Amino acid sequence: MVNESPDMPPHHTHRAPRRGRLALLIGVVLVLVVAAAILVPLLTRGPEVEQARPLVVPEGRRASQVYAAVDRALSVASGTTEKAAAAADLPLPAEANGNPEGYLFPATYPITSRTTVKGLLRYMVDTAVERFGADHISTGARRNGVSVYRTVTIASIVQAEADTDHDMGKVARVIYNRLHRGMPLQMDSTLNYALNRSSLDTTTGDTKIDSPYNSYERKGLPPTPIGNPGEQATTAAITPAPGPWLYFVTVAPGDTRFTSSYAEQRRNVEEFNRNRRSASSG
Repeated sequence: MVNESPDMPPHHTHRAPRRGRLALLIGVVLVLVVAAAILVPLLTRGPEVEQARPLVVPEGRRASQVYAAVDRALSVASGTTEKAAAAADLPLPAEANGNPEGYLFPATYPITSRTTVKGLLRYMVDTAVERFGADHISTGARRNGVSVYRTVTIASIVQAEADTDHDMGKVARVIYNRLHRGMPLQMDSTLNYALNRSSLDTTTGDTKIDSPYNSYERKGLPPTPIGNPGEQATTAAITPAPGPWLYFVTVAPGDTRFTSSYAEQRRNVEEFNRNRRSASSG
């Protein structure tokens, strides 16, 4: 949610959940089915083929969540996948500085007893590089004046912030509009990433944390993606909807209000807060 203007101090801010995607699933095996999931070939070290079991990485999961899911799926010690990612020399863009966040592509990955942590990570990144290297994405990134890596970063914010797939193009436009005006993004999702949490409530104290992911205090995009976006969020990032919007808030599920007026945004936030109080008292 965006609900501050650059010339006013931040206060308590809130945003509504993206269809349950705010639930932080660190350590939980990801077995949800996602619309954009793709089937990745088996990763084995031998010629034998055995019955595969799926590991589904849904859109928007953070690298830490994917690592935990891989640890559990491959029955290795907690932290093994994270350590492997740091030492795997993955084929990431130079801008990533070795951080695979954003490039662990959401997909269905069949695994067997011969699947290795390094091999699985490599396949995730190879899949992302192939998808993000498509001509329409590189063309869209150039048209928007950003690199492909920064496009993936924008897509990851869109994935975290949009209440519905239909809203993604508008959320992307808000991001570009604020960047072009030199306004801080002031996205709660970036703070949640910095604090390794998911929350509807952002306090004034949260907006003062010393972090490169604090988009209230710092202008521009965060240094890396804040999750691993899917195809629809990426499409929104390269083809944002046309519009003058600078703010948005989901006042109720399925009802996200976009506006260029800060006064109108304040009224929308007040409506959201009333809805929350009414729900909690009921």
